[in-house]
Amino acid sequence: MTTSTVAKNTQKLQRAIVDGLEDVKAQDIVVFDTEHLSALFERVIIASGTSNRQTKALAASVRDAVREAGFPKPRVEGEANGEWIIVDCAQVVVHIMQPNFRQYYHLEELWGEKPVRLKLGAAKPAQPEAVKAAAKAPAKKAAGEGSMRRSSAAKKGVEEAFPSKAALKKAAAKAAPAKKAPAKKAAPAKAVKTVVVKPDVKPAAKKAATKSAAAKKAPAKKAATRKA
Repeated sequence: MTTSTVAKNTQKLQRAIVDGLEDVKAQDIVVFDTEHLSALFERVIIASGTSNRQTKALAASVRDAVREAGFPKPRVEGEANGEWIIVDCAQVVVHIMQPNFRQYYHLEELWGEKPVRLKLGAAKPAQPEAVKAAAKAPAKKAAGEGSMRRSSAAKKGVEEAFPSKAALKKAAAKAAPAKKAPAKKAAPAKAVKTVVVKPDVKPAAKKAATKSAAAKKAPAKKAATRKA
């Protein structure tokens, strides 16, 4: 087996392991080239799981991914407690650890002289043209609405900066004070005629007054008779 073939196999195995770790949401995945440090393996991969259940699931996922890629079944150690699980895949050794164990043992200091650039995330399948067009349509619509809003705002700004004659007349009409209607003159007060009603004199009183007048005239007549 040539050197190039071995390198391709190592890269293929590395990719399968990383995909298996990502399938179960492994954290802080790092890959180191250890070919210059050990003749037993060429890569060391370290990843974290937050619980015993997750670390065991990660180990199982790596094992299945390696077998599906056409490599021999790896050997697993430490799966019983789940705190630190080692998956030995011949050219690549995987350390799946809980965060406190990873921080305490800090394997990066031991194997981390030559980190390998890693492209995380599986490649997305190509989308059909119809799906691409449908995905772009809402964006175009939103862009059109945005341009309409911008043009409307610009038009409004121009109108405010350079108002038309009609706009000026309208503004002047609004600003002019409303004309007050002339107040109606109060009608002159009409003169009120005072009618004095004289009380009626009773017949008895009239008769007494007539008698008294006649009595006064009578002595004068008698005196005239005596002289004659």
